[in-house]
Amino acid sequence: MSEASHGSMHVPGWQDRLGGWIERHPRFWLRLGDWETSFLREQVEQVTIDRPIYVTGLARSGSTILLELLARHSEVASHRYRDFPAVPVPWAWNWFVDRAGSNGGPAQERAHKDGIAVTPESPEAFEEPLWSAYFPEAHDPRTSSVLDGMTSNPAFESFYLDHLRKLLLLRNGRRYLAKGNYNVTRLGYLLKLFPDARFVIPVRDPLWHVASLMKQHQLFCREEEQNARVLRHMRRSGHFEFGLDRRVINTGDPRVELVVSLWDEGREVEGWAHYWAMIYDHVADVLESDAAIREAAMVLRYEDLCENPSTVFSRILAHCDLAPEELPKLAAQRIKHPSYYRPSFTQEEEAMIRRITAPSAQRFGYAAQLRDVL
Repeated sequence: MSEASHGSMHVPGWQDRLGGWIERHPRFWLRLGDWETSFLREQVEQVTIDRPIYVTGLARSGSTILLELLARHSEVASHRYRDFPAVPVPWAWNWFVDRAGSNGGPAQERAHKDGIAVTPESPEAFEEPLWSAYFPEAHDPRTSSVLDGMTSNPAFESFYLDHLRKLLLLRNGRRYLAKGNYNVTRLGYLLKLFPDARFVIPVRDPLWHVASLMKQHQLFCREEEQNARVLRHMRRSGHFEFGLDRRVINTGDPRVELVVSLWDEGREVEGWAHYWAMIYDHVADVLESDAAIREAAMVLRYEDLCENPSTVFSRILAHCDLAPEELPKLAAQRIKHPSYYRPSFTQEEEAMIRRITAPSAQRFGYAAQLRDVL
C-alpha cells in the first residue's frame, strides 16, 4: 500500500489524505487501536510475545535485506507496506485492504533504487508512528533519543504490547520481527520490555556507508522537491534519515551539534562522517557497559555478510533462535556486494572520512582497512 517507498515514489492521493487525517488526529487513532484491542481481547490475551527480533543500526547498513530474509521464516511476523497509513489499527485496516482488493501490482524496485523489489506484502519498518505518538520528542534533534532501562511510559507499553500481539495474531506468527533505525538508541528500554529480545546490529565500512547515505539523501531531496506528497509520507511514516526533513538521531553526544552545524554549512561529507562515528560509538559504548544487552545483541559487519552470506546468515538465525529452514541458501543467492554505485569521493574526502571514523571503526574490527590514516 505504501507506494511512496517503491517505484517512482508515487504517493496516491487517497493515501496522502488519509495519512494527513491520521497525522492531525493521533489520539483518536490510538483510541481506535484500543477499541480494536478490546474487540479482540479474548484472542489477543492468548498471544505470547516470545523473543522478539529487532534489526537496528544506521540506515544503509544492510538492515533491509536482513529484514526481508528474516521475514521469510515461517515463525516470523512483521509489519508490511500494506499496513500504512493506518498503523494503529492493524486488524481493522487489513480487513479493509483485503476486501478493497490489492492495487499494488507486480514487484517494483523501491524508491531507494538499490535493487530491492517490493510489493504491498513486503516487510517494512512501520513501528515508528507508534513511538512518535507516545514519545513526541523522539525526533527532536535537540533532545536525547536514548531510552534505557530506567525509561517508563506505561501508556505506550500497554499499547505497544497489544499492537505486537495483534500483529502476531493477524499474521499467524510466533516471533515478532522489526526493522527500525531509531531503535539503535532504545536497546535498554526494549530489553526492559522484553528480557528475551534478540538484537541484530549491522555495521558497515564507513567509506561505503557514507557514500550510500549521501546518495540516498540526494535522491530523496530531489524527489521531495518535486513532490510534496513524498515529503509528507516520509514524515508520517517516521523516516527522517534522508531528504528535506533530515534529522539526526541524538545519542546524547555533544557531536550532535557539530553534525547539524556541518550539514547546515553544506559540509555533507564531513557531517556524515562524524554522524557515523557518533552513532557507532554509542552502540559500542552500550554494548561495553551493559552485559545483558551485549548478550542479546549480535553485531555483524555488512562486508562479512556479503563475503560469506550463507555462513553469516546461519549465525544470525542461531542468535535469533530460529531454525535455518532454507534461508542460508536464499541468503547466498540474494546477498552480494553492491554493484549499482561506487563511492566517488576525492582523495581528500576519503582521507577525511577515514580519519574521522577511524577510532569508532576500530571498535568493530575495521582496523586493517584504516591503518594507513592513523
